[in-house]
Parts: sequence; C-alpha cells; structure tokens
Amino acid sequence: MAHSEAFRKQRRRLLLAGVAVGGLGATGLLRPEAQTAGHSRYFMALQKALRDKDLATPTLVIDRQRLNHNIAVLSARIGKDFDYRIVAKSLPSVPLLQHVMAVAGTRKLMLFHQPSLNQVARALPDSDILLGKPLPATCAARFYRQLEAAPSGFEPHHQLQWLVDSPARLAEYRQLAEQRKQPMRVNLEIDIGLHRGGFASQDALVWALSRIERSPWLTFSGFMGYEPHIAKAPGPTNWLRDQAMARYQQFVDTAEATLGRSISELTLNTGGSTTYQLYQGMAGRIPANELAAGSGLVLPTDFDVATLADHQPAAFIATPVLKLLDRTRIPGVPGLGRLQALWNPNHARTAFIYGGYWKASPVSPPGLVHNSIYGRSTNQEMLNLAEGVPLEVGDRVFLRPHQSEAVLLEFGDLAVYDATSDAITERWPVFGRG
Repeated sequence: MAHSEAFRKQRRRLLLAGVAVGGLGATGLLRPEAQTAGHSRYFMALQKALRDKDLATPTLVIDRQRLNHNIAVLSARIGKDFDYRIVAKSLPSVPLLQHVMAVAGTRKLMLFHQPSLNQVARALPDSDILLGKPLPATCAARFYRQLEAAPSGFEPHHQLQWLVDSPARLAEYRQLAEQRKQPMRVNLEIDIGLHRGGFASQDALVWALSRIERSPWLTFSGFMGYEPHIAKAPGPTNWLRDQAMARYQQFVDTAEATLGRSISELTLNTGGSTTYQLYQGMAGRIPANELAAGSGLVLPTDFDVATLADHQPAAFIATPVLKLLDRTRIPGVPGLGRLQALWNPNHARTAFIYGGYWKASPVSPPGLVHNSIYGRSTNQEMLNLAEGVPLEVGDRVFLRPHQSEAVLLEFGDLAVYDATSDAITERWPVFGRG
C-alpha cells in the first residue's frame, strides 16, 4: 500500500535529521559515551530480592534503610524547634505512614483527598490531621457521613482542621456546620508569596476571623502558609524566605489584634520538603511552629535539589525486561535506529519492558534511554541501551519516580526492601484512589 504524502514527508524529515545527527556523531561532536557497566551491586541485590519473592510485575520498592536515613536527617534538622507534620499524599500508604510516624515521633498528618481522609481516620484514629487543600463542602459532608457509618474513635471536632481559602468557602463550611450541628475547626490558608489562592489581604482576614468568632460551631485553629516558591523563584533563597515569613507575621499580627489574644499555641504551619531545612535554628524568629514534608523522605527526582542533598533516593520502580533486540529499529524508517546509535551508542539495542510511560526515569542499568521517535507505551515501553550491557530477558530495570504522590499509587502494594537481609520483608498496601 502506498504511503500517504504526509507520511513520506515525515519520513524524509526523520531521515534528514538522522543523517545530520549521524554526521555529528561521526565527527565526535556532542557524542555521548556508551554506558555498559550494568547494574551496581545495590541493584543486583534488589533484583535478587524481587526474584526470591516471585515479584515479576511492575513493582514499587521502598528501601527501608534509606527511608530511615531520610527520616533521621529530617528529625535532626528540625530538632525540637518545630513540630513535624507528615504530608500523607506523598507517602500514600497507611503502613508507610505508621512507620514514619513511629520513627519520627509525630502523630501530625496533612491530608489532601476526602477518601484518603476517611481511610486514615479509620486506620489511625489517634492522628492529628490538617487538610492541605480546601475541599468542597460536599466532600466535608461526605467525610462526616462515612465516619458516622464506620466509627473508629477518631474525633474530628478536636483532631481535624479543615482548610479554608476564601470567604465563600468559609460561608459554605459555616452552613454545613450549622446544618449538621457539627463543631468544625477552621485553619485559614494564607498567601505568603506562592499566589495559589488563600487569604491575601488583611481586610479579608479580619472579616473571616469575625465570622468564625461569631459562629457557635466554628473554631479558628491557625494558619497554613505554603512557600515552595522560595526554593525556585528568582532571587536569593534566604531573602525570599524572609519575605515570606514577614508576610506570615503580618497575618499573625492581624489575627492577634482582631481576636485580642495570642495565637502562638495554634497550628501555624509552613514548609515543604524543598524548604524545611531553610528554617534550621530559626525557632522563635519566625511565626510558624510546625513544618510539613513528605516527598523528601523517598526523594523522587523532582526533589533532587540542593536543600535535600543529604537525603537518599528510597523509592524505585522495578519491572522485567520482556524482549531484548540486538539492534534498534524504527517502523517505516529503515536505518534510522542505526543512525541514532551512530550519534548515541546507548541507542544501539532495544529492550521492551513490562509496562511503562510512568512519571519516572530509568536509572539502572546506567545509560538506559527512551526513544523519542519510537514513542512511549504503557504496555511495552521501548528502552534503548548500548552494546555490551549485561542485561537479559527476565532481568529487572529500575526507574526513579519523578514524584511520589501519584506514582506510588500505580503498582499495588509497596514492596519493602531491607538491605541488611537483602530481602523483600513486607508488602504495604497503598491508599484506595476513591
């Protein structure tokens, strides 16, 4: 069957691009080196542990020792200066949360999703929960109905803080509380520079506090001021931090003047994985009294930043090689795979893996690369590799997630790897998606 004109033009462009790239490779300009080392001793041991447990589908592995190292670093950095609140969306597994809570010595959690909120209230009834985003009032009503249907001992009127970002949402929550005759603790989201919503003016704050004070069902429980921009926005990081905290202090001063009392004992939350270390030694100099973090404990690639340089990657995707081809071929464009390999020898061979197209990057064996021309697949993803890489059908390849909050939910029970015994010792169920 004759190719369409569009297809012929596309193929010609690809061939010309391949020739150009091949020319660069032939002259040695920008040409990557072949990486043929294969798995390190660490990943060889992890591969054996997975085989010993007959785990032959895509699996999310948590390294217990590395996780504990990261918890120890965080605990040492925070010390006794601040309370620590675990960001549960980044560690979406009840047993994983239980482990972090026990090792870090905290009962404070931050939740972001109503079904997860009910699951945690049921499984961890002694936890202290702050919502990390403002949920629709309909979700709050559903939470109460589901909690009443399956009581666990969790008492939301003093263990749960709802996050409110606007006068309109405050009115919705006030109506819900009155209809249900349900006491509700309200934490106000404040904009301290991220500009992602929340109370931004002192006048709006005064209005909200006045409404809360007049309600027999609502109680003001504090502030949440999230500030990840200080680690990414242009400008000196410490200056951006100080500007954010000065803004936070303005909200605290306004609240205390409006209420006529100190709020220093309420929940004054800030921080995140990329910023928590910036507050070391600053207790008493900033208004916040607790710091939140989650992703840094497993360190996905999006969190490879200077402020987490002392953390270690603790989460990996492991998946088997289903097919291994001796060279890379691109359908409809004969020879293009060979031209790719002339420029980058790590495109010489092809492995097709079980699954794929995750928010993750291959890390072992070193040198594995995606093929942007062939494309991505959730079924059998193509990865290219150099000649001489010791990889066989049935071997595992390992990838690091870019983030933890969504990726950890994609593989069923987490496989907990204990490096001291080189074994998968536990399986930890993840949150239901709801």
